[in-house]
Amino acid sequence: MSVSRRCLCCVKYLMFVFNLIFWLGGCGLFGIGVWLSFTQAEFSSLPLSFPSLSAANLLLVAGGITMVTGFLGCLGALKEQRCLLFMFFVILLLLVLTEATLILVIHIFHDKLDSKAQGELKDGMKIYESEAGLKKSWDNVQKMFKCCGVTNKTDWYDVLNGTLPSSCCSVGTDHCVDGWSEPCYQKARQWLLDNIPSVLVFGLCIGVVQILALVFSLLMYCQILCAEKDLD
Repeated sequence: MSVSRRCLCCVKYLMFVFNLIFWLGGCGLFGIGVWLSFTQAEFSSLPLSFPSLSAANLLLVAGGITMVTGFLGCLGALKEQRCLLFMFFVILLLLVLTEATLILVIHIFHDKLDSKAQGELKDGMKIYESEAGLKKSWDNVQKMFKCCGVTNKTDWYDVLNGTLPSSCCSVGTDHCVDGWSEPCYQKARQWLLDNIPSVLVFGLCIGVVQILALVFSLLMYCQILCAEKDLD
């Protein structure tokens, strides 16, 4: 066996292993997204700017794309197809750049994104009484987090003519006068931040695997070229 062929075999199996880990990581992200979607299903009528719902959708999309890309990389490695490897490299590079851009945008514009999300939730409150699904979602959120309104309980005053929904108080209270003082947006955001560290560590590991997969796919592409030249 020629040197270039031995190098190709070595890179091939390394690439396959890393892409298998990458694919399993995608399954993990997708699974967390599904779990979060089911746990927060009772909030489904709220706008997607609600922190936990946004996170669930983001994880579902990221996990789905990662699974498809990982599968493509495994297939390209096993088949030793330059076309598949090139496609995998381009898709993965775009994915890494998108992730980096998204993290940068969220970091830079997090205050504006928070304000926009809160504005959307306040607009949604206006149809609280007419939309049964939205009413149920808001009641579930306020009971679960023991909170009231988006940024303050006074958010309800314009919607309900100076009164508060019963879900702003303890269970069993027919007429809510005082209500919980903590805002729902901040409570939901904090709940998400308290539960996200493990996901971030998992995401960081996936990021490292992505970089290594890019390197190995490029190496394998070059090794296939060398092996084809040796055959000629």
